[in-house]
Amino acid sequence: MPDERAVILLAGAMVTAYATAALFFVRFWRQSRDRLFALFAAAFVLLGAQRLALALLPEGPTSVVWPYVVRLAAFLLILAAVVDKNRR
Repeated sequence: MPDERAVILLAGAMVTAYATAALFFVRFWRQSRDRLFALFAAAFVLLGAQRLALALLPEGPTSVVWPYVVRLAAFLLILAAVVDKNRR
């Protein structure tokens, strides 16, 4: 079983990376007002929230489904952003 402190540390690093990516996309969106960047920022916020929720779950990540539904929603948002950009 992995050390709980290491799992929390890695989850924190991933949340920070997702937040940084989201902030970069927000900055690009503010400059260009392109929907692609706004949707990517929203997707990275969802991914960060999902990773944080998994780290804070007391019963372990395999006992619940909803964090993975949030991750699926984030990936679908990225897919929708790419499709939307290619149709315009």
